[in-house]
Amino acid sequence: MDKLMDKSGFADKSAASYSKNRRSFKQKFNSYRRHPGSFLLLILVSLAALITFFVLVFLIAYILIKGVPYLTLDFFSINSNSENASCFPAIINTLTITGISLIIAVPIGVFAAIYLVEYAKRGNKFVKIMRMTAETLSGIPSIVYGLFGMMFFSTTLGLGYSLLSGSLTLVIMILPLILRTTEEALQTVPDSFREGSFGLGAGRLRTVFKVVLPSAAPGILAGVILAVGRIVGETAALIYTSGTNNKIAGLFDSGETLATHMYTLSTEGQYTNQAYATAVVLLVVVLVINTLSAVLAKKVSSKAK
Repeated sequence: MDKLMDKSGFADKSAASYSKNRRSFKQKFNSYRRHPGSFLLLILVSLAALITFFVLVFLIAYILIKGVPYLTLDFFSINSNSENASCFPAIINTLTITGISLIIAVPIGVFAAIYLVEYAKRGNKFVKIMRMTAETLSGIPSIVYGLFGMMFFSTTLGLGYSLLSGSLTLVIMILPLILRTTEEALQTVPDSFREGSFGLGAGRLRTVFKVVLPSAAPGILAGVILAVGRIVGETAALIYTSGTNNKIAGLFDSGETLATHMYTLSTEGQYTNQAYATAVVLLVVVLVINTLSAVLAKKVSSKAK
């Protein structure tokens, strides 16, 4: 009962303080007259937010208006030909490449970040080199990754134009992103969590997997979401590694993703409308993946609490 009273009293105090801190329009206007720089900054920030919002709405509306009328049943047929330019094989190849890339890159990136944060000594030169390397790799253009994947995976290793060659190339691309986001997520976990776990007799390994990782899970999943977005939207690296064959490909066969399918249709000049329709499908796929990832992150964070 006392706890309920304390909670209700705290809520009343919070509401009272909130009402006191609220200012009327006249008070805000007088404040901006005394501080014109703040008013100018408010205008600039609001203008930037509006521009960003309207650009996003314009892009989505433009893609939907151009592409939705051409989303026919033939456009989703299993076999693609010169008449339907189906995107169904590209959808399957996109999901395949995304799954393979995440299966390889996520464990490596997460475990590397765990070592840098939890096991490596602070101020270690190796840690500084790893961070500098990850930041450098993040800034390399994707076409460079594509040329490297073509020369190393496709030619040297003999994988040729295949989904495996494209997936391995994308692993190198997204690995720095997953590493850095996981490292930042682990650093946000308070040291008191670790100290409390050590005080209860838990070892470092149990502390990492039972205490630290669940608390950092939302940040880690945010990095995975960004990695998925880069995989799904990648074209340059995959043109040189996985190829542009529009069929449901096996692991060692050539196949194109949705992004490369859209690029191929737009450059040929005969399937511009189908290219817009592919953009709509790509937009929906990214939205679905991000929504599922957000729901998963919410569930993980609620379990961690």
